[in-house]
Amino acid sequence: MGGVDEDWGRVDDHLARALLPADEVLEQVLAENRAAGLPSIDVSPLQGAFLTLLARITGARRVLEIGTLGGYSTIHLARGLAAGGRVVTCEFEPRHAEVARRNVERAGLAGVVDVRVGAALQTLPQLEQEGLGPFDLVFIDADKGGYPQYLEWALRLTRPGSVVVGDNVVRRGRVADPAVTDPAVTGVRTFLDAVGAHPRLRATALQTVGAKGWDGFAIAVVD
Repeated sequence: MGGVDEDWGRVDDHLARALLPADEVLEQVLAENRAAGLPSIDVSPLQGAFLTLLARITGARRVLEIGTLGGYSTIHLARGLAAGGRVVTCEFEPRHAEVARRNVERAGLAGVVDVRVGAALQTLPQLEQEGLGPFDLVFIDADKGGYPQYLEWALRLTRPGSVVVGDNVVRRGRVADPAVTDPAVTGVRTFLDAVGAHPRLRATALQTVGAKGWDGFAIAVVD
């Protein structure tokens, strides 16, 4: 037997082969991201399929993503949209956004994805001013220190019944260690506390293991 992380990755590969059809477009997207030198922090294929299913289960027509990177998760979300739906995705780095736009076009989804460039805390008020909400599903996967503020905006831009998902909330278990003062960890910890205390949210969290190691999702429904 290999190490635990090695075993997790092998099981991830097995599950993906069993459950996910071969997808040349998504493979090309990941290859494009690597070629462009983007950090390898995309959701895994199984996690991406989870996002597609979540969008379909909720019947989402309006999806907000905070943190685009190269558009891999964006494509998964867009594939789950109800008819006439749209994804608005916010990306801080112009170079990442350029790669994402190419990838979204390659996937044939340019007509339903709106990539916004700039700091999310500047972009989100613009979305409110443009009346683009309420969003049915919000996926938060950006800088972890900003998660508490992104949650506040998610609540402003959603409605009762909307779903809010926060990625990377376990941080290899560091979120539960009060001695850890890394802003990426403390930001997530504050986010989780705010979700749990908010009177308009009903939430849970799921730890995940796999090719991306030990992490997890927080999932909340807006009352």
